[in-house]
Amino acid sequence: MKTHQLYHSKYCYFCQKVMMFLAGREHSVEMMDTSDAKHHLELLEGGGKGQVPCLRIKSQGKIEWMYESDAIINYLRSA
Repeated sequence: MKTHQLYHSKYCYFCQKVMMFLAGREHSVEMMDTSDAKHHLELLEGGGKGQVPCLRIKSQGKIEWMYESDAIINYLRSA
């Protein structure tokens, strides 16, 4: 089973682009606002950089960190 977490900032245009794509769709994506210091630290430690948007994908015990709004949208479109 795959789980998804989207690290985002409300001030980021590219984050808003991904969130607009998700609106009204049936994707199970947990939202992780990086204005919360805990979420920001998770992003830095796990993904290696503070860039948003970032989609954390966990599948079969493996974790992948996907950056870039177009890549995230294309991935979610096919998921």
